[in-house]
Amino acid sequence: MDKHKNKPSLLDRLKALAASNSIPMHMPGHKRNTALLGTDLPYNIDITEIDGFDNLHGASGILNEYMEEIADFYGTERSFYLVNGSTCGILAGIRAAMKRGGKIAIARNCHKSVYHAIELFGLEAVYLMPEMDEAFGIYGGIATASIADTLKTHPDTQLVVLTSPTYEGVVSDIAAIAKICHAYGIPLLVDEAHGSHFNHSEHFPSSATALGADIVIQSLHKTLPSLTMTSLAHLTGDLIRPEEVARQLAIFESSSPSYVLMASIDRCFRLLRDEGEQLFENYNQRLAGFSEKMEQLQHLKVLCHGNDRSALHPTFFAFDKGKILISTQGTGLTGQKLSEMLRSEYHIEMEMAYGDHALAMTSVCDTDVAMDALADALLAIDGTLDSKSGEHTLYNGTLLFSLPDKQCEIWQALESEKVDCPIENAIGQMAAEYVWAYPPGIPLLVPGERISNGFIRQVHTLLEKGTKVYSDADGLPENIQIMHHESLAH
Repeated sequence: MDKHKNKPSLLDRLKALAASNSIPMHMPGHKRNTALLGTDLPYNIDITEIDGFDNLHGASGILNEYMEEIADFYGTERSFYLVNGSTCGILAGIRAAMKRGGKIAIARNCHKSVYHAIELFGLEAVYLMPEMDEAFGIYGGIATASIADTLKTHPDTQLVVLTSPTYEGVVSDIAAIAKICHAYGIPLLVDEAHGSHFNHSEHFPSSATALGADIVIQSLHKTLPSLTMTSLAHLTGDLIRPEEVARQLAIFESSSPSYVLMASIDRCFRLLRDEGEQLFENYNQRLAGFSEKMEQLQHLKVLCHGNDRSALHPTFFAFDKGKILISTQGTGLTGQKLSEMLRSEYHIEMEMAYGDHALAMTSVCDTDVAMDALADALLAIDGTLDSKSGEHTLYNGTLLFSLPDKQCEIWQALESEKVDCPIENAIGQMAAEYVWAYPPGIPLLVPGERISNGFIRQVHTLLEKGTKVYSDADGLPENIQIMHHESLAH
């Protein structure tokens, strides 16, 4: 790695350009005119593909060198900058691995971008249901037996797609799953958007980049110090051609990639390469201190922290302790109410609240003060609670734990004639739109699936607990779009 350390960073090169007397007769239209526009935004380093700065789509100069540094460090065949977030990487990765109309096996708790790929490419979806974690009422991992059974039943599957870690931090056995997939000659794509920090510390689970996954998509901005929309796509093995991944990225990623965002990716990587060991050691100590304080909780529970242990969750292969999922079950609070209390009384803004859960996301950039503030706030709130104020339930109806009845493929439902239907009258009808809670952006109902009474109860439960539920036509909670009878697109 020493051969790379003395090379100027992309940010250094951009600063040097800004300090030069070069006259920008090119995009962007702000022309780096900070005298007119001020310095509140980084106009002076926001450029286009000019001489000496390479071209992301067809990189052969400095951008190619920076991406090769990442590939060398991570041990991948190729690593690609993404400046449209992980979504463009997922779309490009799926398209590169599949033929139009092919069969894809996906975890049912995948991000909606996976479903959009199915829609765009006319794919046939086969679903893998995550196991249920009864202790917290959340999704566990994908069982290896489920993968094996699915591929035995569907040997014509062209790609398997999983999310690991999940939004809550649950990790599946990627090495074993990859081995099963490869026995059938099928590549594995892992949405590791929430696990970009896995590459940098033994204190966390191993990254899918080192476990046999063929494509791994990581959101740097989610758990590492990088700007929003910055991600990486990694390619390993030889089941997917790197030139096809690059071609698809040129389709789904902006043809005018931001140099500010690419400089953020480069700076993040250099920081962790050069100082990551100490940063993660400090981070691990903060998490250990937080977990120790959580042992004092009497009513609230924190997943795999405090008195909760991974051994209590048999559906987890591993867990990302950087995720702090708080359960309010049995306390009389909802996750939304807890989140509101933390915001209004303690000035702590949580990542997400849904049902009986609230989630805090942490990173190497959290300070001792911040971690102590969260721990102290949870202990203070816990001290005001009475376990008798609410009954403990293993399943509170806020997540999907059985597959809806699939009647047709997503693209067929979306291309059919649609009609609005009052939701209470929609039982037994075929959905013609997506329904999801955001975050985390996992569909509760997919076009082409039958609407059940259980789904309607699920929507009402989420709304009652303060969780926002969305649909494509934005008609919820009153109306939902259904397929018109005999309007199935062929």
